Amino acid sequence: MKLIIIGAGPGGYETALLAAKRGVEVVLVESGNLGGTCLNEGCIPTKAFCKNAEVLDGLREAEAFGVTGLSYGFDFSAVKARKNAVVEQLRSGVESLMGHKMITLVRGKASFKDQHTVIVGEDEYSADYIIIATGSVSASLPVPGADLPGILTSREILDIEDVPRRLCVIGGGVIGLEFASIFRSFGSEVTVLEYCKDILPRFDTDLAKRLKQSLGKRGIEINTQAQVTGIEMFDQVRDDNSHCHSERCEESLYRVTFVRKGKEECVEADKVLMAVGRRANVASLNLADVGIEFSPRGIVVNDFMQTSVPHIYAIGDINGQMMLAHAATFQGITALDHIMGRSNDIDLSVMPAAVFTSPEAASVGMTEDECKEKGIPVKCLKSFFRANGKAVTMADTDGFCKVVVAASSKDETLSPYPEGQILGCHLYGPHASDIIQEACAMISRKASLAEFQSVIHTHPTLTEVLQSALHN
Repeated sequence: MKLIIIGAGPGGYETALLAAKRGVEVVLVESGNLGGTCLNEGCIPTKAFCKNAEVLDGLREAEAFGVTGLSYGFDFSAVKARKNAVVEQLRSGVESLMGHKMITLVRGKASFKDQHTVIVGEDEYSADYIIIATGSVSASLPVPGADLPGILTSREILDIEDVPRRLCVIGGGVIGLEFASIFRSFGSEVTVLEYCKDILPRFDTDLAKRLKQSLGKRGIEINTQAQVTGIEMFDQVRDDNSHCHSERCEESLYRVTFVRKGKEECVEADKVLMAVGRRANVASLNLADVGIEFSPRGIVVNDFMQTSVPHIYAIGDINGQMMLAHAATFQGITALDHIMGRSNDIDLSVMPAAVFTSPEAASVGMTEDECKEKGIPVKCLKSFFRANGKAVTMADTDGFCKVVVAASSKDETLSPYPEGQILGCHLYGPHASDIIQEACAMISRKASLAEFQSVIHTHPTLTEVLQSALHN
């Protein structure tokens, strides 16, 4: 059996390696760097920045731990150099893995010749099955000025020359909040503009509101229900003094206008980050030519990641279902297993997600609001990091945990879940991205509250925040 995989992000290269280990001959096509968005301009470089931010925050709080007379500087060029070294190290590791004898790595842009053949440059490659894993691209708001020179995306902000004195982040989702948190730690004055009622629109409402308060305490100004109407460069408006609402406008580069509660307001900034999400990279291939159904949201797939052409599959961001690197990886396993006639126990509906702000946030399973919308009776069990012994010793007590549990109902037809089944977990606080994994395991195995309560947690650890919630 032969397999072509188009795109070498986490979904593409990890599926290629798994297929090769199973004896499948694989052609892996990639037009850019191996590792895709996640490794080169997403998850990994931003987490390198997060570590720098964490170190800086620790230095500022050092006196509380008895460290006095501390003097230090901040070299942003060294921060970027370290980030680049991390990316290069991991990219080299992927390159090495792709040296497997069953994998042929082809550099270039692919296009379909027919339903079994792709063209890369002047060469043609045919296979029994094809997996599309071409990822996503940064989205942008269709407002005047969005295409001005210097408006940053999540890729470009990783390589700016200096830390901006004032940064305006358009978008209060995962990407926007992570960069807002990072650059606040780096010393920027940060303003976030989010169109929705709450930040992190897809997360638990309770979590989002509490995290917003925490970020606000750090000095990040967050404006929700803010509809951005335009972006201007100040060299375009200085001739008209009526446009300038600050004596500092001569020092600013951009002015972002937005409407909130019927009133027009503006933010002045040295840099503007457009962080309104990502969209499936459906323009990267001539999908319509071979009859693959797609929309601006992504390629249409079934539960096995099959497209409208049964032997062609689509995994990761390109199908628009869940734009997370680990989602792409497990969708790839699902697709490969289906191709090879194997079964598995993967439940793609139980997909953990983390936000690497300070404090971190994490979520898995159903939210309380989602359950209410579906008429599923639930009870929510909560606890707080301020009551966690380990968090107190760390002087890092800002955070909470919420566990969503199926509740009893007089009408058993109201809920497809038995009373006590764990349906979701949502938390923010120190190491939330690590703690969530325990809840993910329990939800994946459809554990009950009683079963989760019986799990012994080491004392003193941050994971006891789960135990405290479960026993509330």
